[in-house]
Amino acid sequence: MSSSAPAPRRISHRIGSIGESATLKVDAKAKGLKAQGRPVIGFGAGEPDFPTPAYIVDAAVEACRDPKSHRYTPAGGIPELKKAIAEKTLRDSGYVVDPAQVVVTNGGKQAIYQAFAALLDPGDEVIVPAPYWTTYPEVIKLAGGVPVEVSADETTDYKVTVEQLEAARTERTKVLLFNSPSNPTGAVYSADEIRAIGAWVEASGLWVLTDEIYEHLVYDDFETGSLPVLCPELADQCVIVNGVAKTYAMTGWRVGWIIGPPDLVKAATNLQSHATSNVANVSQWAAVAAVGGDLQAVAEMKVAFDRRRKTIVAMLNEIDGLVCPEPKGAFYAYPSVKGMLGKEYDGRVIETSAELAEYILDTVEVALVPGEAFGSPGYLRLSYALGDDDLVEGITRLQKLFA
Repeated sequence: MSSSAPAPRRISHRIGSIGESATLKVDAKAKGLKAQGRPVIGFGAGEPDFPTPAYIVDAAVEACRDPKSHRYTPAGGIPELKKAIAEKTLRDSGYVVDPAQVVVTNGGKQAIYQAFAALLDPGDEVIVPAPYWTTYPEVIKLAGGVPVEVSADETTDYKVTVEQLEAARTERTKVLLFNSPSNPTGAVYSADEIRAIGAWVEASGLWVLTDEIYEHLVYDDFETGSLPVLCPELADQCVIVNGVAKTYAMTGWRVGWIIGPPDLVKAATNLQSHATSNVANVSQWAAVAAVGGDLQAVAEMKVAFDRRRKTIVAMLNEIDGLVCPEPKGAFYAYPSVKGMLGKEYDGRVIETSAELAEYILDTVEVALVPGEAFGSPGYLRLSYALGDDDLVEGITRLQKLFA
């Protein structure tokens, strides 16, 4: 006899509702096409094209040979790395933290998820300035929270105002997510803008999670700073997320961290003890060398990124209908392509930036990420963390396509 009961859900609603990372999807497609021998140039992934500095690799090799690296270590990070992160934070940001305020995580993504999981109860709201990194809303929802978007565009250099934040605040608001320098736009908030936002956070009684992964990539001597340094009154309600991926060309090593008040750090550590245990010890010892070393290799990479920044912005702005502000940080250009939409290309009317990105990849084999992935249709994100020759060739293809 057959049952009339509905079949059980095969995949949970919580996980089934998560979208694939758009940036990783574009990067995977570009690499797949390259593997087929096609001359694809990828502007999709935010991944430095430089090798990890040799002294960091040497530290990892040494750790591989040390039997103590072959065993479990504390879930929240080896003491040597937590101490090195605290010292690096003081050196680079001027922020005094105790090693006990640090949780070492498997990359920045895990740091962000665990921070929100520790902070949010079901229905708690998080204000998320848009354009936003594609992962932010997904991890907020995974943690039971509700992302509330506040949008900015190129007319304000992609930065939101205190008035916009206040308009989005409700009785359910618990956290502001803050990212400067920004992925995907490269926007950087000035020191005065950060102080104003910090004062609003304190007056509103909120937490703030500040993602500082691009802290060393600020150009033109632009005056900015770390939020809890500029707003010390927020120390007990501020969570910093950071990592080695972008600064030290270590995206594949998977080391990030959380810095926060003791109760938040304890909760995040408890979660990690069940979720993953410790981060791979070899990667942790490599990170000790990275954050404890000087910033010479970082400075050299920054010179290259700055050169590419100026090149890509100048070349993009030569394309009719495209408007690209000059980013002040990170390694992304985020042009508006709204002036290119609704037009016919090769007999096809392109209505959205997602369709435009698809058309570009299919026609001239240049991989870009559409603004839909970042909560702002009508834009494209291009990472300029790729070689100079590829950058020029890729943008030249776009110029010829839309000439």
